[in-house]
Amino acid sequence: MIDVIGKILLVEDDENLGFVIKDNLEMEGYLVDLATDGNEGFRLFHGATYDICLLDVMLPEKDGFTLAQDIRKVNQNVPIIFLTARSLDEDKIKGFQSGADDYITKPFSVGELSYRIKAVLKRTKSIEPTDIQKDIFHLGKFIFDFPNQTLTLENDQQSLTKKEADILKLLCLNKNQLVSRDMALKVIWGDSDYFKGRSMDVFITKLRKYLKEDPSVEIINIHGTGFKLSVPNH
Repeated sequence: MIDVIGKILLVEDDENLGFVIKDNLEMEGYLVDLATDGNEGFRLFHGATYDICLLDVMLPEKDGFTLAQDIRKVNQNVPIIFLTARSLDEDKIKGFQSGADDYITKPFSVGELSYRIKAVLKRTKSIEPTDIQKDIFHLGKFIFDFPNQTLTLENDQQSLTKKEADILKLLCLNKNQLVSRDMALKVIWGDSDYFKGRSMDVFITKLRKYLKEDPSVEIINIHGTGFKLSVPNH
């Protein structure tokens, strides 16, 4: 059995190329999730934790540059490599401005891609063997286990719905920072219409109820803008 050395989000609309890259990287020991459009890629990104993202630029629904910018709003640190047939300097500059760590031009060999991934991961020190609990968050007296959708305070455990867990994870990833309503709705529901906004307010109210046992942890409503998870820094 091959040891797992990292988890990769691959967003590539050419299904044949996507499967070739996925198969080869999995043979090297990576876990690879493949999406074929930008919106699907963003949903996958929010639902899991990745060591690196490989993004095609010319994607349906949401192009790779926009996807990278959206990913950066949620996570400033995850490495991003663009895979693209666009080789003009202005495209490469736009890629780096969008938050990329590297830029590889098609056609490329899977071997070259593998070396680029290893170089970026080494530079960013993204993969750490002990980092197996990166979806476990400590919020004051609470422990939030995202994979198991539980919020625990001492011996009291509260089960969360998928949406409650998704919202709380987004707030945790941006703790003590503003999360705009628009971004939260697009990350979790895929769009920001009025009715989904009202639904999100209901979930936020429930989360506040769960968290009230520790007054130092609070979801603050920034009127007309969004929310902020206030957590004491230790």
